[in-house]
Order: sequence, then structure tokens, then C-alpha cells
Amino acid sequence: MNEDRILIVDDEEVICNVLDRRLTKEGYLCTTAHNGKEALNRFYQDSFSLILSDIKMPEMTGIELLQKVKAIDPKMKIIMVTAYPEIDLAVNAMRLGAYDFIIKPADLDLIVMSVKRALESKRLEEEIEAYHNRLEELVEERTAKLQQAYRFLKKSHLDSVKVLAEAIDAKDPYTRGHSDRVKRMSLSIARHLGFSEERLETLEYGALLHDIGKIGIKDEILQKQGPLSQEEYEVIREHPLIGVKIVMGVEFFKDKIPIIRHHHEFYDGSGYPDGLAGEAIPLEARIISLPDAFDAMTSHRPHRGVIPLQDALMELEKCKSKQFDPKVLEIFIREKIYKL
Repeated sequence: MNEDRILIVDDEEVICNVLDRRLTKEGYLCTTAHNGKEALNRFYQDSFSLILSDIKMPEMTGIELLQKVKAIDPKMKIIMVTAYPEIDLAVNAMRLGAYDFIIKPADLDLIVMSVKRALESKRLEEEIEAYHNRLEELVEERTAKLQQAYRFLKKSHLDSVKVLAEAIDAKDPYTRGHSDRVKRMSLSIARHLGFSEERLETLEYGALLHDIGKIGIKDEILQKQGPLSQEEYEVIREHPLIGVKIVMGVEFFKDKIPIIRHHHEFYDGSGYPDGLAGEAIPLEARIISLPDAFDAMTSHRPHRGVIPLQDALMELEKCKSKQFDPKVLEIFIREKIYKL
């Protein structure tokens, strides 16, 4: 005997008994009800695989029963049986979700065949749903693994970049921690500008790597005790292009190249290496240039002491719209990002 349970609903007890005996003979577990209201109560109390229901019944019609059952369980298979073969009735029943519509007096073999088809359809639908659910689970599982792998790779890249940043800072002991401070202030500015997580990530790497070209500058120039000569200053100005050459062969750093190349461009076009102006300068580079300059001013240098905070802020204001993007400077001052 299988485990399919069938609810037989008909106001004629004789018909209920005939259908019960035949379907029980086929191996189904059957329960009977004599009107729609009684059937609905049984439906609430027990679990059924299929409902075989008359349409014309007292208290609650088969159509009303169909509507109420489908509202609760849209997947329930319901076969409607009637002695009143009205086309509109049949159409309405099928529209409301009936699986089949059988006219009385019906051949019992026809009813059995309809029941078997309905239950087979139900099983196939359940298998398909289980398959889709399993696919979703597999996709979710695979996605979770990919996300974990991505986070691991991201951390590995970030750790590598931090090592590079420390190597850059180690070239000049007077600016130790400079790249990390520029990173923190730059990210804060970018968040106030509404950067996406992806764009913040690019900025983070760019900020850590902005001075990577200094690896190619001689220590005696970087650590010189006193002002630089014009010739030495020209060598220092090469570090953005040296930085580009260092990272340009690495695919992961490709989208960071504009930040490295242009972080010394000035808003009025008087910067280097390309003399870009205004919004022609990538926004990420415009952001980094401000904390970069501020941290340089407020850090001890071999040829001068630390510039007091208020003096440094006044100097930034003087360079508004000249060296710095006015919107970026406004956020930097207003949000007190210089205190990070």
C-alpha cells in the first residue's frame, strides 16, 4: 500500500462508498466527507495528496471548497466530479486550479486513471521543486566558498600591499606610517563622498601604494638633511611614473595605476606628471593628494620641524582650488578628518 491519502467528497453516501472501495483497492488511503464544509474541516485536520470532490453539494459547493483549499495549498491536486456538464462550470473549475473535470456517471477506471495521473503529476512537481531547492543550496554553498576564497585572496593582496607600503616608508624613516595614515584619511573622505565598497577597496590599495615609486629613488635624496636642489627635486618628481612602471605588469593593480600616476596633479593644472586639471584628475587621486600633503606638512622632516596643526590647515585653505579639489578640502576640514 502506498502512502497517498485521498479525500473523497460527495453528498451521496453511495457514491462516496463506491469510490472509497475502488480507490482503497488500488492501494490508496481514503477518507470521506459529505459536503464541502465537512471536507474543509478534514483538510485542516489531516494531510492529503489529492481531493476528489463533487461540485453540487449543500452548505459548501465543490467550487467553494476548491477556492478555499487552493488558497491554503496552491499545490493540492483536486479533481472535480459533477452530474451537471455545464461548460462554464468546467472552465471556472479549471481556471481556479482543478486538475481534472469528470462528468457523472463516470467510469471508475476513468476516475482511477485521472487520480493516478494527478498523483504522478504531483510527484514530478515535488521532484522538480526538490531538484531546484538542491540546486539553490549548491549555488549558495558554491557562492559561499567563492566568497570565502575571494576574501582570502583579498586579504593576501592587502597583506602584500601593506608589506610594500612598509618597504616604501622604510626608505624614509622620517615618514614611517605615512602610507597608512594617508589610507585612513582618504577612505574617510571617500565614505563622505558616497563611494561604493568596491571603489573604497581600490582607493585603499591606491593609497597604500601611492608612493611605491620612491623605492626607485636614491636614499641620499630621500633622506637628505636640508632642502633639495632643483635637480634632486626633479628626481623626486619621477616617483609617480616609477610607481606606474613597478605595478603596470600586475593585473590586480591595473585599476590603481591612475591613482599612483596622478596623486601629485594640482587642481589648477600646475602639478605633475601630466599637468591635469580639475575633474580631469581622477577623483581618487584628488582625494589622496590632500592627506598626502597634510601628513607631509605635519610630519618631522630632516630639513624642518613639524608644522603646527593650525598652520597646516591654513596652508591647505590657501591652496584651495589651486592644489586641492575644493569639495575634498571642505569635507576634510568640516569632518575634522585631519584628527584621524
